[in-house]
Amino acid sequence: MTAVAAFEDAHLTTGRIAVRRRSVSRPLLYGALVLCALLTMLPFLWVISGSLRSLDEIRSDPGAWLPHDVTFDNFVRLFSTEGFGRFMVNSIVVAALVVAGNIVTASAAGYALAKLDFAGRRIAFGAVMAALMVPLTAVFVPQFVITVDLGLADTLAGIALPGMALPLSVFIMRQYAMSVPDELLEAARIDGAGEFRIFFRIFLPLAGPAVATITIMSFLTSWNNFIWPLIVAQSMSSYTLPVGLAATSQAAAHVTDYGLMLAGAIVVMLPVLVLFLFLQRYFVQGISGTGMR
Repeated sequence: MTAVAAFEDAHLTTGRIAVRRRSVSRPLLYGALVLCALLTMLPFLWVISGSLRSLDEIRSDPGAWLPHDVTFDNFVRLFSTEGFGRFMVNSIVVAALVVAGNIVTASAAGYALAKLDFAGRRIAFGAVMAALMVPLTAVFVPQFVITVDLGLADTLAGIALPGMALPLSVFIMRQYAMSVPDELLEAARIDGAGEFRIFFRIFLPLAGPAVATITIMSFLTSWNNFIWPLIVAQSMSSYTLPVGLAATSQAAAHVTDYGLMLAGAIVVMLPVLVLFLFLQRYFVQGISGTGMR
């Protein structure tokens, strides 16, 4: 057997071994992913099951996975709760303000930090990174003092204001802007386009995936926020949905109505799931483009 024939035989043997390994490892990988997905879904499945059970059944058998008697009474009582519609509208308004604020501030700041050369750019980006490391609870007191001084206590604007320029949103947009070719922007400048025109006509259309990522993350942050609205809102007219549900889920004798809370949890989760389903393709592209894989 010549050396060439021996090499070709060894190459074919290696290829067959690699194919066998892939054929064995792929089902194992898929099985592990399915198992992880099921483990992740278990709490959500229990919440759905609990929302379809009566309060007495939840107390008597809290660990049951399937309801003995399916009932939609929890949802009926939830939607008939006084102030529920107001809580929902407040949450939508606050989330809209937070999402709009993040899109405007993060896209402008991210573009400037990535594509404009100005004094203090590195210091500004370092400040953004430092802000990412500070827990939100550490700045509650100064934020509340500023909100009161601005006269925004017990208002929806006061609830939304701290979340309208999240450091994570600025970081995501800056990282995505770094992937936009400088030659494209330079060509626009040579043709006489100003920075505002380049930003609105060239950069923003290209930054659709990053904008979708910011939209999902900022909406999720605002929609599920509980502590800050609880601090700022001083009357039920300013309660958002999580705070309102917590305030109205107390039954007689200060006993928590778990059926009402679980039904409320389902209602709170649905908008986030719907938004993610519509924007998931752009969300994945945005995460890939920012290097956050």
